[in-house]
Amino acid sequence: MVRPGRWAMNDIGITRDMELTEFAVEGMTCASCVLHVERALERIPGVARVAVNLANERVRIETLGGIDPAVLLAAIERAGYGAHSIEDVEVVADLKQARQRRERWALIASVVLSIPLILPMLLRPWGVDWMLPVWLQFALATPVQFVFGGRFYVAAWKALRAGSGNMDLLVAIGTSAGFGLSVYNAVNVRSMSMPHLYLEASAVVIALVLMGKYLESRARQQTGSAIRALEGLRPARATLLHQDEEREVEVSALRVNDVVVVKPGERFPVDGDVLEGMSEADESLLTGETFLVSKEKGDKVTGGAINGAGRLLVRTRALGAESTLSRIIRMVENAQASKAPIQKLVDKVSRIFVPTVLVIALVTFVGWRLAGTSVENALIYAVAVLVIACPCALGLATPTAIMAGTGVAARFGILIKDTEALERAPAVTSVVFDKTGTLTSGAPRVVHMAAADGDEAELMRMAGSLQRGSEHPLARAIVAACDAMGLLLAPAEEVRALAGRGVEGRVEGHMLAMGSTRMLREAGLEGHSLMAQAHLWEAEGNSVSWLMAKGASPNVLGLMAFGDTVRDMARATVAELSRQHVSSHLVTGDNRGSAQAVAAALGIRSVRSEVLPQDKAAVVVELKRDGLVAMVGDGINDAPALAAADIGIAMGSGTDVAMHAAGITLMREDLRLVPAALDISRRTYAKIKQNLFWAFVYNVIGIPLAAFGLLNPAVAGAAMALSSVSVVGNALLLKTWRPTLVREISG
Repeated sequence: MVRPGRWAMNDIGITRDMELTEFAVEGMTCASCVLHVERALERIPGVARVAVNLANERVRIETLGGIDPAVLLAAIERAGYGAHSIEDVEVVADLKQARQRRERWALIASVVLSIPLILPMLLRPWGVDWMLPVWLQFALATPVQFVFGGRFYVAAWKALRAGSGNMDLLVAIGTSAGFGLSVYNAVNVRSMSMPHLYLEASAVVIALVLMGKYLESRARQQTGSAIRALEGLRPARATLLHQDEEREVEVSALRVNDVVVVKPGERFPVDGDVLEGMSEADESLLTGETFLVSKEKGDKVTGGAINGAGRLLVRTRALGAESTLSRIIRMVENAQASKAPIQKLVDKVSRIFVPTVLVIALVTFVGWRLAGTSVENALIYAVAVLVIACPCALGLATPTAIMAGTGVAARFGILIKDTEALERAPAVTSVVFDKTGTLTSGAPRVVHMAAADGDEAELMRMAGSLQRGSEHPLARAIVAACDAMGLLLAPAEEVRALAGRGVEGRVEGHMLAMGSTRMLREAGLEGHSLMAQAHLWEAEGNSVSWLMAKGASPNVLGLMAFGDTVRDMARATVAELSRQHVSSHLVTGDNRGSAQAVAAALGIRSVRSEVLPQDKAAVVVELKRDGLVAMVGDGINDAPALAAADIGIAMGSGTDVAMHAAGITLMREDLRLVPAALDISRRTYAKIKQNLFWAFVYNVIGIPLAAFGLLNPAVAGAAMALSSVSVVGNALLLKTWRPTLVREISG
């Protein structure tokens, strides 16, 4: 699948002139396979970056454009692996199902044929000395070795043909050595006695490895359940209303501004605005919000949410790749496909893993022979080394943890955009909050006003005329107050924002400016008689905004005070962060009194007020001297600080600019998700480290034990299979995570 850089830049972080291509890859079994695919693609001119995910068996390729996907497919196939476009959903799904069926039957048949071979060894401790005839042992072991274990030979040959090695090569060499030694002993037996055969070891190793791969495959499917759940929210059809006639159409046939009918209990097929009707929507699988959200004329609805009991007419606002659901899926996919920085260590080890194991096995064989051990025993010890080596666990350690962690986070409305956030979260010592729209509701109202000439209605009318085209929360509060007073607003011209200060424009021929006390001070009007009133309102915790006439003789027209409410659970959020040993800081462009009032209500001790947008980033940089900093914001003015922080956390109600600058996005206005996001990031990174630890321990301990003759091949095979399954199983424990302050979503 090719995604043009035109929109991929926003959600995936690639430059405007680049393209993103994705394929589903077949045949990868270990970390070495991942590196082989990456190297094969990186050799192609124009390929900028390649990321292969063993856990979900996908590859993402960023190119400079103009590269035929067929060229990329051919490179993957030359490396010895199959590939399909992920747009061929049915093809990929059918291939996976067919592979699982083959693996299941191969496993069952291998176990059934191996049990009689291993039965004599199990009965020996009970005093039963019984052996199968030689011909029957070969009859049972041969299909296990070459039919059900044939996948290892095929994959090993492809790896060798590509000039590399992988897990399959180790298994193929190890089990073939045991089988070949058995053939040699059977052919060269010099008496009627039973020859010393190792067929049970080879067959059991193959059966155990097949069991491990099957269990691993089943477990890996669960790590991708979050993406599948989100993809399942997409309705295939919609009811289009055209010239008062309703007809059912494919969602892909809809266009922006089409009107669709959403009946009770149906999923919204598109992002849109309600034109008619009243209902409620269940958005839990999108935002993690458990409560139904009321919907009426003018409200926005999100595709994938479930309509309640009312019939709604919805005007389409966004479709396909631009819809909220598609963007959520892309963000989660991007996080799951990206590599954590710690993965670089794994990649270095994986490059030399298979060659190193082959050398160790050869040294083991030669060493035991020099020590006087028989060829048979020396070979068995070398086989044990080959079989216990497990590059699979190394390849699965990081991606399975990332997929499970980002998946469970998405269930609660936490979208983790990149793995760097996961790696940095454990070291975060400070969280910086913006005030308006973050700690407060962001929906202020006019609570006081004072006109210099006493005409408060005219003051409100002029302010509303200047502000009515703005989306700023204070501007909306002014316009709402004008509507309530029934004032007729005039058109404004030459309107422009004054960064960190306010807005200016021409109303009825007069150049006006409205903004903060800083703006007033810069105009030399801070000595106005209304300043005392402003200080009083600020001390009460309100924000103030001045309206002034500009020109040769600027003068103050009046003053307004705005009240805002602190968000629910904001204090509990600060307390939970403190419990996590993370300090909270308030940095805002509002006045000191308003900032101090909010900080006092929430228990925040560190407060910076009247801070310009560019200075917010400087405050973040200053705090970074004492440790890693996370920044929480929701507006355009927060984007520089979000980018400057070690981890940017954007409130989902905020602007696209803020969300793109952040590493973590919260899909609803719930501050409790802030400590929850840090917590799941810490736990996911902890799982990555645990998985890598166990993957390395299996090999660091197991290979020497096998080399010193302390493990037979069957036990070594079991250990190798267990290592992969345990790594995936440990990652899946993240699915039991529950935030401290947030209830699990329903459904």
